[in-house]
Amino acid sequence: MKVQTAFRLEKELLDQLKEKAMAEKRSLNNYVEFILSKVVGKTPNEDTKQAIYEAENGINLNEIDDLDDFKKSLIS
Repeated sequence: MKVQTAFRLEKELLDQLKEKAMAEKRSLNNYVEFILSKVVGKTPNEDTKQAIYEAENGINLNEIDDLDDFKKSLIS
């Protein structure tokens, strides 16, 4: 369910948002909702935080020799 709301924004910021929305062929509303959902709606859980930490620090990484075999292993 969508709820109508109002915000006060600096004119320059609003102009930038409109420009970006147009460049991505989105409505202003859709673009702002998209940006907000990326920031607010994507908080990683503890498992994901741990996985990110390990990946960034080279911990528990496995080399992939065959990409097709790796893709199949994800499905099975």
